[in-house]
Amino acid sequence: MIEQGFDKRLFRNALGNFATGVTVITAKATDGTLAGVTANSFSSVSLDPPLVLWSLDCSSPSLRVFEETSHFCVHVLTDVQKDLCMKFATSGDDKFEGVEFRDGLGGAPIFDNCLAKFECSNLVRYEGGDHIIIIGEVKRFDTGEGNPLIFYRGDLGYTLLSNG
Repeated sequence: MIEQGFDKRLFRNALGNFATGVTVITAKATDGTLAGVTANSFSSVSLDPPLVLWSLDCSSPSLRVFEETSHFCVHVLTDVQKDLCMKFATSGDDKFEGVEFRDGLGGAPIFDNCLAKFECSNLVRYEGGDHIIIIGEVKRFDTGEGNPLIFYRGDLGYTLLSNG
């Protein structure tokens, strides 16, 4: 329960000060339905076993697919993949139309040219307020080249990291 006077918009703005990478997470349901969502809630959990987590809004039309799929794939996007990010950030039409992908573990769609890809078995889910927290065990991963796509204060961009 949120305390009286707690401003959710100000809270969201404060959270926006934490710069995050941007991912697109994909899966295929047992009936063949494909799902993909843009998420910046991705995080590592454990190295042994190799676990990652992310969260999905409980009202997402893709929730059913991610609840029943055996596997999902997390794609860490580069700064040149803003269009891919935006395509999967919207609801509605077939998000996969015009997007090249191949099948990964459990049929989860895999996109090429990402900074990293993590193919995961769908291990466990937890209720977390208005989101479902999804934990996956990484079964395969791959890395690529480029600069990260960053989400900060409601905007997408990138930053060049230096040792400076």
